[in-house]
Amino acid sequence: MRLILAPMEGLADVYLRRLITAQGGFDWAVTEFIRVIDQPLPDRVFWLRCPELLTSSQTESGTPVRIQLLGNHQSAMAENAAKAIELGSYGIDLNFGCPSKTVNRSKGGAILLKEPESLYRIVTSVRQALPLGTTLSAKMRLGYEDATLMLENALALQDGGADEITVHARTKVQGYTPPAHWHCLEDIRQALNIAVIANGEIWSPADYERCREVSGCEDAMLGRGAIRFPDLAQRIRSQAAQPMPWSTLAGLVEAFWKDITEQMPQRYCAGRLKQWLHHLRQAYPEAEQLWQCVRTETDPKRLTMLLNRGS
Repeated sequence: MRLILAPMEGLADVYLRRLITAQGGFDWAVTEFIRVIDQPLPDRVFWLRCPELLTSSQTESGTPVRIQLLGNHQSAMAENAAKAIELGSYGIDLNFGCPSKTVNRSKGGAILLKEPESLYRIVTSVRQALPLGTTLSAKMRLGYEDATLMLENALALQDGGADEITVHARTKVQGYTPPAHWHCLEDIRQALNIAVIANGEIWSPADYERCREVSGCEDAMLGRGAIRFPDLAQRIRSQAAQPMPWSTLAGLVEAFWKDITEQMPQRYCAGRLKQWLHHLRQAYPEAEQLWQCVRTETDPKRLTMLLNRGS
């Protein structure tokens, strides 16, 4: 079993990666995507997205971090992948699953699942640019409108040189609407010679077990489930049914707030806190109460007072 923290744009940034991986259970984490257009990116772009590059590409708790790239320009993707490895990234991940309309309009992310040949060319180009032994992974969905090209896309990634793929078990059109179609992952797994990592609708250890049984995939990537339950990976490993109590999680919320207010521009801090609380309120009544208290507040000092009172 390998458990990976998913690359969630605008959510699983360095601050939450640091906090969630500190709870244990993750084999590695993947960064939010770095958008590649048609030219090499300066080093500062990689450091901004992945500050862990400055600490041997690991979080403070020692979890390796892999940079994810998104784009369709073959040579630029290859060149930037090589740069990321040069800077120390724990392998390279390629994003062919992002459902964002803005990204898809620019022919990035899930839109490329309409063109298996493009996937093959991009992955091949990146593979050829990487040093021998570098891990190259890719993330895809079952398809764009439907899963018609599911196996062709997965084979294109494999044949292009990916060492493993993560499959979000929904199409782009399905977005994040339940259910995740784990049974499709079994078909992909049977067709490939490389590892297939399951992703989608894993909120608990019981969900992981059901996904494993249906898909045959031992490995799983945890996304929103890990945001809602920061100890999810550790609970899956220990088969613990109950998540951490609110008294413990409240301390993590306070630590997160302290972290972002010390390092992020002040104008972004309130929104970043509320974003995480919005996810936590789906699982914890206490988080709902706290969210209701802070949702209209923007002043950092007032928010600190409210957090102290709410915890």
